[in-house]
Amino acid sequence: MSSDQLAPLVADLHLLTVLAATRSFTETARRLGVSKASASMRISELERSAGVLLVRRTTRSVGLTEAGQQLVNDMQPAFRRISESYSAACDLAGTPRGLIRLTAPVALGRQHLAPCMAAFLQQFPDIHIELELTDRFINLANEGFDLAIRHTNAPPETHVAWVLCETRSQLVASPQYLARRGTPAHPSELTAHDCLLYLRDSHAGSWTFARPAGLPGKRKPADGAVERVGVHVAGSLKANNSEVLREALLAGLGIGLLPDFSMPPAADGNGAAPLVQVLPDWQVQGFFGERIYALRPWSAQVPKAVQCLVEHLRQSFANGFPAGLKNLSAQ
Repeated sequence: MSSDQLAPLVADLHLLTVLAATRSFTETARRLGVSKASASMRISELERSAGVLLVRRTTRSVGLTEAGQQLVNDMQPAFRRISESYSAACDLAGTPRGLIRLTAPVALGRQHLAPCMAAFLQQFPDIHIELELTDRFINLANEGFDLAIRHTNAPPETHVAWVLCETRSQLVASPQYLARRGTPAHPSELTAHDCLLYLRDSHAGSWTFARPAGLPGKRKPADGAVERVGVHVAGSLKANNSEVLREALLAGLGIGLLPDFSMPPAADGNGAAPLVQVLPDWQVQGFFGERIYALRPWSAQVPKAVQCLVEHLRQSFANGFPAGLKNLSAQ
C-alpha cells in the first residue's frame, strides 16, 4: 500500500492504538472527542480495509485479535515518535502550549494538587490539563498520560522522575479512642486494637514496624542495629482511600496509618489535636512511599509544557506536608 493510500487510514490506526489501551469504546471516544458510535464505525471500516478482524467485541469487553495486537505493537513506537516530534516543533514557538494528561492519587490530588492548578493555568493560558484522579496503577505510555504524581520509594527506571518533596506515613488515632481502649506501648499490642486498614495488595492485613536499637522500651534487639516486628492487624474498616480512613479515625473507630498529606489540621480552635501519633518510636515499613514524584515515560525530549508544570509543582510542594501531630511520648 502506498503512503497516499495509507494516509486516510492514519487517524483510524491511531484510534485502534487508543482502543488497545482503554479496552473500551466509551473511554476511547471520550479521549478522542468523538462519539462512541463513530469510534465503533471507524474500527469496522478499518477492518474492512485490512480484510481481517482486528477487534473482538462482546457485551462485556473489548479485546484485540492476534492481527490487531500485532498491528498495535508495530504502530505504538511510531505514533510515540510522531507525538514527540510534534511537541518539539510546538516548543519552537516559544510559548508553552498543548494538552497535558495528568494522573494522581485521589487524596493527594484533591487536597494538594487541585489547589495549585488555577495559578498554573492562569500563568500559561495556552496549556490545557486533563486531570484524572485514581488510586489504581496506570501504565502511562499505554493509556496516553503525559505525567503522573506518585508517592513511592523507587520510581521505575523506564521513566523520567522528578522529586517534588519528602513524605512519610504515621500511625495515628483520636484521643477519644485511646482514652477508651488504651494506648499501645509496643506494636504487638495492636492485635488487641481495632486497626483501620488501607487496601494495598498483600499488605492489607499486616504491618511491619522498625525502630533503631537503643531507643527506650521493651524487647530491645540483642545484636542488631534495628528491631523489626511484624503484626497481623484487623478492624471494622478497610479502604483504598486515605481520606476515608482519616474520617473514620477522627470518628474514633480505631488506629490507622495515614500519609502526612492526608492528616487533618494540627489542632482545633481550643488547641486540641484531632489525631495523635501512636508508637512514635516505630515506623511502619514498606507501605506508603517516602517521596512524592512527578513521573513520565522516558523520551529523548520533554515537552516544554510538561517542564513548566513540573517546575510549578516542585515550587508548590517544596515545603512538603507538615503533619503537626501531637507526640504521645512527649506527654
